[in-house]
Amino acid sequence: MTTNDSGSAPKPPAKDPWDLPDVSGLTIGVLGGTGPQGRGLAYRFARAGQQVVIGSRAADRAQAAAEEIGHGVRGADNAACARDSDVVIVAVPWDGHAKTLESLREELAGKLVIDCVNPLGFDKKGAYALKPEEGSAAEQAAALLPESRVTAAFHHLSAVLLQDEAIEEIDTDVLVLGEARADTDVVQALAGRIPGMRGVFAGRLRGAHQVESLVANLISVNRRYKAHAGLRVTDV
Repeated sequence: MTTNDSGSAPKPPAKDPWDLPDVSGLTIGVLGGTGPQGRGLAYRFARAGQQVVIGSRAADRAQAAAEEIGHGVRGADNAACARDSDVVIVAVPWDGHAKTLESLREELAGKLVIDCVNPLGFDKKGAYALKPEEGSAAEQAAALLPESRVTAAFHHLSAVLLQDEAIEEIDTDVLVLGEARADTDVVQALAGRIPGMRGVFAGRLRGAHQVESLVANLISVNRRYKAHAGLRVTDV
């Protein structure tokens, strides 16, 4: 008797991990969009054709930064930025991370949230990783935003390169973590909108701490070699 004769359905073919959705119509919000990393991400996504809104605690500050970035980027206060966006990138300083997200729980409900915050400390020896009580910045975000779909990505990007208008491509991979494959697929696809960049699935949020922590090592690399190092994952 064959498998079909026994009444069981044939196993569907495995999904191609590089078969990613079309995300070109999504509006991207960047909380902390007036800081170096936020401005750089906003510029790259807008340059790639995405609609982008940057947020700040002060709307006028966000609007001024948006005018400087150009490419149709809009500025708003953080609450409006969250409400008006389909996907929201959290790029605020670590010391304001929890307070910012707590204040935006309602506006971020139902949204896909991408946390790219790196909890770091600095002393005379350089940068070192901090470990939040929840395990990572991304896990803290997930705890504070129970009605949002939290992912983690864009940790290892040089703000200098992102903001440099003379650079056409950003030569790096983006490690993407999250609980739902549909959500991480969207984030991977967004990373791929930026020329030279590729999003690579790297596991669930419980693995975010080591991804966030690696930035301390990259800072040491950059200082030693006077570079703006990124990451590439081989054989995938």
